[in-house]
Amino acid sequence: MTDHQIQRARIAIVEDHLLQRTRTEELLSRSGKYEVVFSGASAPEFTQWVGAAPMIERPHLLVLDLMVDRQPSVSPALVEVMVKAGLKVLVLSALASPLLVRRIVRAGVAGIVGKRDSEDDILAAVSAVLAGEEWMTTELASVIAGDPDRPSLSLQEERALVLYASGLSVDEVGVAMNIGRETAKQYLDRVKKKYASVGVPVRSKLDYGRVAWADGYLDPSLPSEA
Repeated sequence: MTDHQIQRARIAIVEDHLLQRTRTEELLSRSGKYEVVFSGASAPEFTQWVGAAPMIERPHLLVLDLMVDRQPSVSPALVEVMVKAGLKVLVLSALASPLLVRRIVRAGVAGIVGKRDSEDDILAAVSAVLAGEEWMTTELASVIAGDPDRPSLSLQEERALVLYASGLSVDEVGVAMNIGRETAKQYLDRVKKKYASVGVPVRSKLDYGRVAWADGYLDPSLPSEA
């Protein structure tokens, strides 16, 4: 991509938090190098839009958040389809689910930037990915590599942990995950047993929150819904 094309690069944003999405739009538009052609809350919204958009309006780059509150997370299979179709994907994530991020990396995304990184880092990541480069800091790489001493949770177990530790009841976790209450409880029980197997007791809702924060599934600086 030439410098002239980069200056006119079209960008789509998928981010379910309105404040974060609006700020990302402002940041990219303010640079004068990019045109935001789509901004929405979910990957299904984006795929529906891009399927109907004329080629001249389709983005060169998708800035993608992975975790959507109270809805299914972004599918690695969907990301792989988009990448194979020629779309560059930059993940902008709180990295609440290292397992999901690892799967997304294998799907072929070109870069990952954390939500606690600076706005300069976000702009640098966008520029690098559009130029055909990859972007990932050493810190992010270590998070994604994972802690070998941490229990290995399935994606559904991680999701249940995040929702429950965020303040939802077991019933609400079930609704958010589109599963029954008993299935949600089973996922949480598995989380409890896996932590117990490495010597970490999880007996109360506060314990779920503690391990979720300690292992990077939740950002402790963010307010809880409890």
